[in-house]
Amino acid sequence: MQRELASPALRGGLLALLAAALFGLSTPLVQGFGAGIGPFTTAALLYGGAAAVAALLRRPATREAQLRRGDLPRLLAMAGMGAVVGPVALAWGLQRTSGSSASLMLTLEAVFTAILAWRWYGETLDRRVIAAVALLLLGGVVLVLEQGLAGQVQLLGLLAVTVATIAWGVDNTLSRGVADRDPGQVVVVKATLGTVATVLMAWLWGEPVPGLATMLALLAVGATGYGLSLRFYLLAQREFGAARTGSVFAFAPFIGALGAFALGDRSGSWLMGLGGVFMMCGVVLHLAERHEHSHTHETLEHEHAHTHDDDHHLHGHDVMPAGPHSHRHRHTSVKHAHPHVPDAHHQHPH
Repeated sequence: MQRELASPALRGGLLALLAAALFGLSTPLVQGFGAGIGPFTTAALLYGGAAAVAALLRRPATREAQLRRGDLPRLLAMAGMGAVVGPVALAWGLQRTSGSSASLMLTLEAVFTAILAWRWYGETLDRRVIAAVALLLLGGVVLVLEQGLAGQVQLLGLLAVTVATIAWGVDNTLSRGVADRDPGQVVVVKATLGTVATVLMAWLWGEPVPGLATMLALLAVGATGYGLSLRFYLLAQREFGAARTGSVFAFAPFIGALGAFALGDRSGSWLMGLGGVFMMCGVVLHLAERHEHSHTHETLEHEHAHTHDDDHHLHGHDVMPAGPHSHRHRHTSVKHAHPHVPDAHHQHPH
């Protein structure tokens, strides 16, 4: 078996971890730079930065599959939930609770994503994955409990953050349907739609225009914590499936809590460390996943970026392309066994 097939879970898991780190660190930064700024303005600047960096990272049609007209309804729903409701609710909640509390509450996003991926896409959740999700959720519960015992929890703020996690859970699950498209193009369209909508809402709501330094800071946070993070998230979904990506992404709240601590939030305790241990164990379970059995690939025709060294793309070319490339191609029916996760080629039932 090719070396590239040896650890599909590790590839997807590391991409999801990178996305989690970028997004997790953005939460305390948004709280700091967004103090006193309206939630619609904050969301507009974050996704404006995301759109800018995504535009720079777009790939040509020969390297990545492009969006289609039929993707527009999904993209509109993704923008509405992920680039409007999610960031606006988070920005509003961050002004009414501590950075650590808000970061830790974002753990719920993984739970909603895993449940929706299981229901909408039929992604298999075996005992190892269920145990990993449970450990991540347990870590989040311990961390929120730690905040409650410290007297830091403010109900309205945390409820708003919970609304953000639900919105992003729906967004994450919807994005699985375009994970095989060029992630740069997906982020550009989603972020642009979200930016236009939130700018209009900020104007209608009469929110004041922030200073130049604040605008540049939030644009930079949006470029990394939302633009690059979403790019890596989509790539992880391509490799790893929606449920597993969402579950590993649940480590983002702990990273955010550490970032808040580094920025001066000293509300943590030994319980925060215990919660972090649970979450680390959950991530390790995901990275070590090895799901292998004999399975059948039905005849399939689709388009996405691929290479010819993975034992799945065996079609020929007049001149064999070097590295990843994209075009419409056909898979003939084949039965074999190798380690796999619920990516675009492994949606079979169990």
